[in-house]
Amino acid sequence: MKKFFEVFDTLELSKEAEALLTDTFVTRVTITRDRKLIRIHILSAHLIDKRTIYALEKAIKEQIFARKEITVRVAEEFHLSAQYNARTLYGMYSDSILLEMKNYDIVLYNMLSRGKLRWTADDEMSLTVPDSRLYKNAARKLESALQSIFEKRCHLELLLDMQYEERKIEAPAQLDRDYVPEERMDDAAARRQRMQEQEGFMDTRDPFNLAGMDQAAGGAAAAALSEKSDPRTNRPATAAAPSGASAPAGAAGTRTASSPQKEGGYSNRFGGAGAGTFQRRKRAFRMSENEDVLYGRYFEGDPVKLEDVDASSGNVIVAGQIFLVHDPVHTRTGKNILKFDVTDFTDSISVKIFVEDEDLELANSFVKPGTALKIKGTVSFDSFDKQVEMSFIDGIVRYQLNRTRREDTYPEKRVELHLHTKMSDMDGVTDVNDYIDTAISFGMKAMAITDHGVVQAFPDANIYLKKIKHDKDFKLIYGCEGYLVDDLETIVQNEKGQDLQHETVVFDIETTGFSAETDHIIEIGAVKLQNNEIVDRMDVFVNPGVPIPFRITQLTSIDDSMVMDADPIEKVLPDFLRWCGDAVIVAHNASFDTGFIAKNAKRLGLSYDPTILDTVGLSRLLLPQLNRYKLDTVAKELGVSLEHHHRAVDDAACTAEIYMKEIELVKARGAERLADIDHLEFDHAANVMKLPSYHIVLLAKNDVGRINLYRLISESHLKYFKSRPRIPKSLLRELREGLIIGSACVAGEVFQGLVRGMDEQQLLNVASFYDYLEVQPLGNNSFMIASDKYTASSEQDLIDYNRKIIDLADQLGKPVCATCDCHYVDEEDDIYRRIIQAGRGFDEEESDAKLYFRTTKEMLDEFSYLEPEKAHEIVIDNPNMIADMCDKIRPVRPDKCPPVIEHSDETLRQICHETAHRIYGPTLPKIVSDRLETELNSIISNGYSVMYIIAQKLVDKSNEDGYLVGSRGSVGSSFAATMAHITEVNPLSPHYVCPKCYWYDFDSPEVKKYSGMAGCDMPPKKCPKCGTELNRMGFDIPFETFLGFNGDKEPDIDLNFSGEYQSKAHKYTEVIFGYGQTFRAGTIGTLAEKTAYGYVMKYYEERGIHKRRCEIGRIAEGCTGVRRSTGQHPGGIVVLPLGEEINSFTPVQHPANDMTTDIVTTHFDYHKIDHNLLKLDILGH
Repeated sequence: MKKFFEVFDTLELSKEAEALLTDTFVTRVTITRDRKLIRIHILSAHLIDKRTIYALEKAIKEQIFARKEITVRVAEEFHLSAQYNARTLYGMYSDSILLEMKNYDIVLYNMLSRGKLRWTADDEMSLTVPDSRLYKNAARKLESALQSIFEKRCHLELLLDMQYEERKIEAPAQLDRDYVPEERMDDAAARRQRMQEQEGFMDTRDPFNLAGMDQAAGGAAAAALSEKSDPRTNRPATAAAPSGASAPAGAAGTRTASSPQKEGGYSNRFGGAGAGTFQRRKRAFRMSENEDVLYGRYFEGDPVKLEDVDASSGNVIVAGQIFLVHDPVHTRTGKNILKFDVTDFTDSISVKIFVEDEDLELANSFVKPGTALKIKGTVSFDSFDKQVEMSFIDGIVRYQLNRTRREDTYPEKRVELHLHTKMSDMDGVTDVNDYIDTAISFGMKAMAITDHGVVQAFPDANIYLKKIKHDKDFKLIYGCEGYLVDDLETIVQNEKGQDLQHETVVFDIETTGFSAETDHIIEIGAVKLQNNEIVDRMDVFVNPGVPIPFRITQLTSIDDSMVMDADPIEKVLPDFLRWCGDAVIVAHNASFDTGFIAKNAKRLGLSYDPTILDTVGLSRLLLPQLNRYKLDTVAKELGVSLEHHHRAVDDAACTAEIYMKEIELVKARGAERLADIDHLEFDHAANVMKLPSYHIVLLAKNDVGRINLYRLISESHLKYFKSRPRIPKSLLRELREGLIIGSACVAGEVFQGLVRGMDEQQLLNVASFYDYLEVQPLGNNSFMIASDKYTASSEQDLIDYNRKIIDLADQLGKPVCATCDCHYVDEEDDIYRRIIQAGRGFDEEESDAKLYFRTTKEMLDEFSYLEPEKAHEIVIDNPNMIADMCDKIRPVRPDKCPPVIEHSDETLRQICHETAHRIYGPTLPKIVSDRLETELNSIISNGYSVMYIIAQKLVDKSNEDGYLVGSRGSVGSSFAATMAHITEVNPLSPHYVCPKCYWYDFDSPEVKKYSGMAGCDMPPKKCPKCGTELNRMGFDIPFETFLGFNGDKEPDIDLNFSGEYQSKAHKYTEVIFGYGQTFRAGTIGTLAEKTAYGYVMKYYEERGIHKRRCEIGRIAEGCTGVRRSTGQHPGGIVVLPLGEEINSFTPVQHPANDMTTDIVTTHFDYHKIDHNLLKLDILGH
């Protein structure tokens, strides 16, 4: 017997598997005589789950026996501690038992997974299943299989008591007509081929009908062919040789060297005639009169799912919807290859058809995205495209693709209050427009938008609702799922006036898990301090009465053998509390340790009300330079030794030394009593960024709430952003007016309190902060069952969590709202989120949640475990009540708010006239004065003079500092802009003007020749009055190009500054308008098509799944557009008028959430607010 890795020393496994197998022994290895099966027997003192065993078998086969035709089987045996019995084993090992049964016998699996199981004793299992002959016959087999697992593998006795109940008779499900047993697939394929060959409407052996094309040799034979035909196919019959004559060489119309052609009388098989030429007859685009036929021939048959189609499928029928049409390729033979991608939403495939030039219009009439088709053709590997495609198409017919569209048939409708769009950073995958369409199609009256930490979907949602003309009958509730940080929690809790020298007990515990509700204490270690010196120690094991999980043994080195002889908590805890007395209780992450003590004390009826100090909070206060505050990190910073981390006695001793050093630091800062600690100065923002965050839902009731919501978004991004925008609870309390606050999801403060095992009063205190509590469908949180991070081990645990939340709300008199926490519309859209989550590094289990938009009926079904009245209340009544509390509001103020510069109208008029007189003289030409007045009247009457003055100031300042400025775009069509020094382009018609005597020429035939052209192209000329070289001006651009035909189009003045000077120009806008009145124009970066394609490809490659390129492209399309980052326009500056608050228009943030920059951008994409606030384009070159 050797240790596993002594036998398999080169085997590479996952870290989890390596840990499980490190102390496992290989007892023997056997191999069958035919050397086809090798069986490896292993022995372990702890359970190894069946998935790991299967993965181990695969790894051994692939890494050691890859080139051998051999099957590897691992036979595991466990020597478990006396803490185990059949009941506890099943509780910890049931997933493995079910998986093994499923692979062994599906009937046994169904009995065990669907039957009603209960334990009548620790070693007696009662299983009730429907009364059927099948189950009765299988009962002995199930008993034998379970005994093999429990008794032979685990050495635990099990008694199985089978019970049978009367079976409910249900209508049998319709059989799948396409189902063929795997062992008969080849026979079925052959039979299907024979049936196709017998079909009169399609000859599958000759899809292109080559055999039916004219084929003869000589005049008499040709005549015979023209007279005879096959009545079934209406094809020319094959000519027979004349009676008594032998068939000539090259019979059947095949020309050979020994059978020369006779001129004029030859018709070959390809339709060519005479002179010995070979020409293929053109194939008709449609070869059937059936109106459903779009291409080729008519055919019948049921389609095969595309996920079942591969290179070996041959000639098949598929059906699907076109989602991508490639550019046509024109071949050298004169044909066009039309390639398009088709999906049936199980997979996708590329299809090719060959089309003559004259048939292209006909083909393009149906080869377009969205068309549903049924196609018959041959599937094969295309050597040119290097992928499996469908070509040699027999026929294409119209098809009705029946995708089930969900409808909300329940008479009363719910309202969704928790929903994530593509603006939820790399999380939500559905566009807000699709959510709105879905909610309206379900008959709902309202819907909330609650993206993670942002509100960037608001403008698009508002615009779309107006576009589809539902802004009157459908309400959008504007909200956000924020990241709440409890900065109000004190370091010292329940202080009673003690000084810093008061007797203290520093303690730590080890447990079987993380929940005080369901897990057990296995060790208590404590150190007693008096006058800040250690005077006593305590270390005691606790028998939990259940096996210690392997992961806990790994972490703490405590196994069952160490606690078997220890006292239970009923004996240990009273002794520990007596030892503590009235001492101040100190722990690192005290809520965990004291939570277990409080929960057990309450269960045992013991009093427990100490003053508690948490050294994590104290370390945040005193050691702000640290990024993490785990025990080993703090110990290292303070020079404290920690030899055996995760053992209670050692962790307690280490925490005691940390506490003693930190108390000295507290004294040095002037504190004398414990109460003084929470009043010491500290960096609040830095502390918030290091505290744990919880999800919270914020809904705006009205415009006051909307502005407060925007203020919270701005502050969370500008001051408290670290990994995510954090909202301090203290700030939320200040800005709570107009907001409705919900408790959010599994990551919310209330649910996390449940998971951590908070006691009733603590939970009530936490829940009291919220206006309503949320519960979600079980599928949302089902990932918790399979994860070691959570204590939930069954669906019932999830039900209990939801029931507890409902109970808390009832006690507090608060409503409970059932929400979906939607991240996509339909359940099948989950794949897009899985891929994106995998790209972010999340485990598969963390993204394994059903977060789709449910109908009212679906939601009621999700809560069928509640009383019908209660389910109706939380699904329909309460969400509608919350929706009714919210006003219809606009996410962006509708009014225009240009900045104000005093006397801008007069200033602009003065500057323009001064420049005009300087160029054209004291008396302006009529064409000049008319154009200038027309423009100025339009500019001033529409309130645009400020924009001109701003641009003029920026240009003059840059020129003054020695940097030239160029304008670009339509501003060159504004003569007023030219006269205001904003642009050098003169938009008047070409003309001459004398810089000395101001003689001008606009109307001479010589000048008129250049109408519509550039004045600078006119020939040089001297002034006929004074002989001075004339200036040649004018580009003949109408003013309407800039401000529209009515002169009221908002001007867009783009200025190109020197790259060196651009930042100074940006700063100068602050001089003009004042500090805090200008912001960089924000942009939103989303997941691009190529990046999404890479995400999808990597996702399937990592899982060993092959997908065709077209399917990868289709799935990638569903991932594009998801918000990835934010940025800034290269030169856009948004100006806020004095006296206005930016949060009444948009929140603000740093670009890309870069906390090191002082640049502040608009949170909304600047295009969404450029009709409200002035945007300047100060570009660099």
